[in-house]
Amino acid sequence: MKIIDVRTIPLRGATDDHGWPGGTDPNVQYNTLVEVLTDEGLSGLGSCYTTRPLVEAALALLNPLLVGQHALEPERLTENMRQTMFWLGRGGAVEHTISGLDIALWDLLGKALHQPLGRLLGGMYRDRIRPYASILFDEPPRLREKLQVQLARGFRAIKMGWRPFGRVSRKLDEELIKTARDTVGDDIELMVDAGGSEQFWPHGVCWAKETARMLGDYGVVWFEEALRPDDVDGFRELRAASPVLVATGEVLTRRQAFQPFITTRAVDIIQPDVTKCGGLSEARRLAWLAYDHGVLLVPHGWNTAVGVAADLALTAAMPVARWIEFQTGVPYIEEIITEPFRLEADGTLRVPTGPGLGITLNPEAVERYSR
Repeated sequence: MKIIDVRTIPLRGATDDHGWPGGTDPNVQYNTLVEVLTDEGLSGLGSCYTTRPLVEAALALLNPLLVGQHALEPERLTENMRQTMFWLGRGGAVEHTISGLDIALWDLLGKALHQPLGRLLGGMYRDRIRPYASILFDEPPRLREKLQVQLARGFRAIKMGWRPFGRVSRKLDEELIKTARDTVGDDIELMVDAGGSEQFWPHGVCWAKETARMLGDYGVVWFEEALRPDDVDGFRELRAASPVLVATGEVLTRRQAFQPFITTRAVDIIQPDVTKCGGLSEARRLAWLAYDHGVLLVPHGWNTAVGVAADLALTAAMPVARWIEFQTGVPYIEEIITEPFRLEADGTLRVPTGPGLGITLNPEAVERYSR
C-alpha cells in the first residue's frame, strides 16, 4: 500500500473564542484536517493546529518524503520527515503539519489492520477517561453561568483559563476562583490555566507562587501555564513551592523541548497537543518518558474531533492517565463527525473501538465549515 497524495481541509466559519487578546473572528482559520490517500483506496485522517496556507507550504517540503512510501509505517515516516526538515522547520508549522500527517498515518494503519489505535499504540489500559470541560474565565456572573452549563452537560471536571484571570488584580483572581468553587461545589474538579503563553506575559515566579497558594485554598487540582512556556527553571521553582499540581506544555513541539521539564521534574503534568507536538508517535514517546519520571501526561486539546479521538487513543494506551481536554460547544468537535462524543453518566468519555481513530467525518458538516 503506497501513499499517493495528501488532501487538506480547512475549517472556518465557526472558530471559537480562544481568549487571545482581541477576540476571535469565527471566520479565522486555525484548524486544518489532512487526509493521506493511498493507491488501494484506503485513507487516514489527521488534524493540524495550523492554517491551511502554512500546511500547504509545509507539504511542498514534505510530500517528496511521503508520496510513494509504504503507508503503514507511521513512526518511520514521520521521524524521517522530522530529521530531514531539521534546518527548514525545527518546530513551528512544519512540525504541526507533521503532527497531522502522523495522526493520519496511524489512523490509516488502524483501518488497514481493523484495530483501534489504542491497541496499536500499546494496548487498551482503559475503555473510558474523564474529560474536563475547557472554558474561558469571565466576569463572576457570566462565569457562574458558564459553569452551570457544563454541570448541566454532565462534566465532573472543568478547567477555566485566560482572561481576565491574572490580568486585572489579585482580588479579582480570588473572586473568580471563589465564584467557581461556590458554583460547582466540592465534588467537581477545578483546574486553572493562567495563559502564560500570551504575548508579553508579565508575571514571574513570585506571582505564580502566591497565586498557587490561593488556588490551593480552594482545592484546585492544577495550575497551568503560570509562567512563560520555556521557563524551565521558573517552573521548577514554582513546583517546589506549590500546594497544587503544576502543568504546562501546550505550545511546545518535539520531544527535545519537553525533556528538561520531565527529566528535572520541573512540572507535575505535561500537556502536549498531538496536533502540534509531533503527532501520536511523538506524544507516545513523551508519555512513556513522563511515566518513567513520575510526571503525568494530559493532552492539550483545543482543536477538532480528530484531535479528541487521537487523545482518547493515546490516553487509553498509557498505564496512568486521568483526563483529556474537551473544548465544549465547538462545531469542529461536536458536529464534523457522524457520531459525536457523548458523556457517560459518570462524566467519562468512551474510547472509540472502531478501526483507527474510530470516527467518521460528517460530509455535510465538513462541507459547511470548509468552504
